[in-house]
Amino acid sequence: MITNLQHTKNKNDIYLTCTEAFTMTQRRDLQALIDAAPVGKMQWRVIICCFLVVMLDGFDTAAIGFIAPDIRTHWQLSASDLAPLFGAGLLGLTAGALLCGPLSDRFGRKRVIELCVALFGALSLLSAFSPDLQTLVVLRFLTGLGLGGAMPNTITMTSEYLPARRRGALVTLMFCGFTLGSAMGGIVSAQLVPLIGWHGILVLGGVLPLMLFFALLFVLPESPRWQVRRQRPQAAIARTVAAITGERYDNTHFYLHEAAAISKGSIRQLFIGRQLPITLMLWVVFFMSLLIIYLLSSWMPTLLNHRGIDLQHASWVTAAFQVGGTLGALLLGVLMDKHNPFRVLAVSYALGAVCIVMIGLSENGLWLMALAIFGTGIGISGSQVGLNALTATLYPTQSRATGVSWSNAVGRCGAIVGSLSGGMMMAMNFSFDTLFFVIAIPAAISAVMLAMLTAVVRHSASEPDVLPRAGVVNE
Repeated sequence: MITNLQHTKNKNDIYLTCTEAFTMTQRRDLQALIDAAPVGKMQWRVIICCFLVVMLDGFDTAAIGFIAPDIRTHWQLSASDLAPLFGAGLLGLTAGALLCGPLSDRFGRKRVIELCVALFGALSLLSAFSPDLQTLVVLRFLTGLGLGGAMPNTITMTSEYLPARRRGALVTLMFCGFTLGSAMGGIVSAQLVPLIGWHGILVLGGVLPLMLFFALLFVLPESPRWQVRRQRPQAAIARTVAAITGERYDNTHFYLHEAAAISKGSIRQLFIGRQLPITLMLWVVFFMSLLIIYLLSSWMPTLLNHRGIDLQHASWVTAAFQVGGTLGALLLGVLMDKHNPFRVLAVSYALGAVCIVMIGLSENGLWLMALAIFGTGIGISGSQVGLNALTATLYPTQSRATGVSWSNAVGRCGAIVGSLSGGMMMAMNFSFDTLFFVIAIPAAISAVMLAMLTAVVRHSASEPDVLPRAGVVNE
């Protein structure tokens, strides 16, 4: 008698054990069940949980830029002294994204998300009591580990709970939490820094994630796709699927029909065959896009304050960037589901480049500058949200978290370059208009790369792991 069996003759179907198979009366394709079901309470629970995670992630990530002028005054620092503070946090974000993608593929989306939220909450709280800049730099690096790990895994978790027809728009909606949280960082800082100082903002950025962590322990479920991939008990999978579809699945065996088998070296799968050009082009766009976003988020309040604009107005004007990003993400999410997503993003980045140039030409008009910054948020920050959603559709389950995480990690490298470049350009006394002409160049490069990706994906559209629409993930 057969006592253990891991695979059938059909190697594309992933199974559990034969001892379970003896009692099964039916086999069901997990993704087909999710795709056929409406978006219900379970999916909205996941979306809301992940929305709150990335919102607090965005708040903590952006707040350091808004409180930087107050930190500079408190410790009597020069503008260039702030560069290590920004760079350390972004280096932590990069390391966190690199480490937590493979960890999520191995140990589960739920556990890694919860760990990351607890990590960045606790360390942000600890950062508030830093006695000097050096201590704060170290703690911001450690905080970044949690921030960088949480973000890509929320994208993966959300995408794996949603039907293909709604995935692009709803993942984009979920990730709007990041831009909303970033905008809140500016608005809250503008109002509260005069009252509670930079220490109080970091305390707030630590307490809220810790409260969310305890809620996630009881509310956030595990990904059913990950459960099947890791051969978890069928009864546990059945409970999760029943919560999604509203049906009972007694004596049911769930499987996934995928083109690739489980691989411990999933990072290598990002460079196999037609994935190679897609991965490399995506990485260029992530690098350039996050370079712009973190350069503006980190340095804009300090730059405007240096130009004679008081901190409160500088924070409000900079917050327009994130507000524009939120609205842009919603608009682009709809357009990406209706049209070729690569073309939509290419046009958006091109328009973002134009708006960046306009910032440099509006030095003497605060409202015109705010409008240009708002347009930049739509074109750049909004496009980044759409790019995150699109990236999750281009990799199969066993390497999806790794693909999204590594793309974000490469983007964090660009963010580090951007955060350091801002201080360098200020130290080199770049004129206001020249500085923004230079910043517009990465946006133009992103537009070109996405236009090229359109041709690459069209060439590979008939292949099993690349699809032309953001709302569809090939499984």
